[in-house]
Amino acid sequence: MIYNTRGIILHCIKYSETSVIAKAYTELFGIQSYMINGVRAKKSKNKPGLLQPLTMLNMTVYRKAGGGIQRIKSLSSIPQKIASSAGISNSTISLFIAEVLYKTIKEEEPNKDLFEFLMSSLEKLKEDHIPANFHLFFLLQLSKYLGFYPSHGEKDSVNFFDKREGVFSGSMPEHPDYIASPDSENLSLLLQSDFSGLGTIRLSSQARVELLEHIVSYYEHHIPGMGKIKSHRVLATVFN
Repeated sequence: MIYNTRGIILHCIKYSETSVIAKAYTELFGIQSYMINGVRAKKSKNKPGLLQPLTMLNMTVYRKAGGGIQRIKSLSSIPQKIASSAGISNSTISLFIAEVLYKTIKEEEPNKDLFEFLMSSLEKLKEDHIPANFHLFFLLQLSKYLGFYPSHGEKDSVNFFDKREGVFSGSMPEHPDYIASPDSENLSLLLQSDFSGLGTIRLSSQARVELLEHIVSYYEHHIPGMGKIKSHRVLATVFN
């Protein structure tokens, strides 16, 4: 059968001289792999630029029972704002987010709330000026949909954050997998913020790098088989 769905490109690999296999997160079917024939040919209607990481698309797809690699009939970009001053930081954040999504979202089933969160976040990423803490905030919000959002009560002590349990504590955990102050306090500030308030959270470049390392480590504790995130090293270099 043929379906129309929105989708977000996460990753592409070359399949032949003219074809690719694209991994996309779709509104109707969750994570899917699609064979796209002829996209690398000179006269292709589907231009390679449409398959860049985090491109948001309108897709017409063939759906066969039993899963596996599906096929695309046609695709087109979803109209969106183009940031007039988007620079290397926006591009690097995009590559980082694409890698995180590629390695963390595995469900081949729809999740409307997650899909709308991603679409909204990617729209914000296209703005001319994004907060320096955007990537940290995004990771924390994404963890809600992945099932391990940190527990944070208003009266909780924030001296330490236990990565294994996902909770704050006033005392040091009896294992090495924790975040200590001041990084734990910065984590608490981000958890209490919304997108509009991110600009009021002042973190040094070094504090931002350290907190990113901690949050990536937190993900690794809670997603078995996720593998190592690599692009956050590049992201840390850019913000330094």
